[in-house]
Amino acid sequence: MSDFRIQGYVLGSVGTNCYLVFHEKTREAVIVDPADQSERIQKKVSELDIRPTAILLTHGHFDHIMAAEDVRKTYRCPLYASEAETKLLADDRLNLSGYMGSRGLSLRADQTVRDGQTLDLIGFQWRVIATPGHTAGSVCYYIESEHVLLSGDTLFCQSLGRTDFPTGSSRQIVDSIVKRLFVLPDDTMVYSGHGEQTTIGFEKKYNPVAVYREQLFD
Repeated sequence: MSDFRIQGYVLGSVGTNCYLVFHEKTREAVIVDPADQSERIQKKVSELDIRPTAILLTHGHFDHIMAAEDVRKTYRCPLYASEAETKLLADDRLNLSGYMGSRGLSLRADQTVRDGQTLDLIGFQWRVIATPGHTAGSVCYYIESEHVLLSGDTLFCQSLGRTDFPTGSSRQIVDSIVKRLFVLPDDTMVYSGHGEQTTIGFEKKYNPVAVYREQLFD
């Protein structure tokens, strides 16, 4: 039986999913998208008796990063984000933190990631999949051994991320979903930045993006 465990928590003003991913035996953990309310994240970490060793960002919008600095300092662990998201993370106008009734935020990753890179974290291999569209530096994290994809705001259950924010592109997000995510195995569980879990197989049948598949594969 696998030692992979994942717990999701809805945090912040727009209901963002923050995930605590951990190894059952070692209790080492990764925090994915520390959305807000760092005290709640810390409480869950304590309740689960886990030890965060890394923080991963799927992208840099305010609702995915509000607690990032607090949890980074608390657990003294590195923050990972796409190298293509560096500018957006640093600019509160681009990451929207200066416009959404919250404090302006400027973040810098300790380590940047790129498409195709594999991260060895908590005993599992995490493959970085670049999925520009929601933002230019959006990425997903694929743990193939566990049939798990953390998709951020690229792919939702029967929906997809907005593209009307800075660096967004409707053409790119459709390309990313069809050409980078729909090629994954159908039984891959998708853990999105908002909403409920889904699978790649389900989304290939019922996601609005599916109507573009044949056109984009030509």
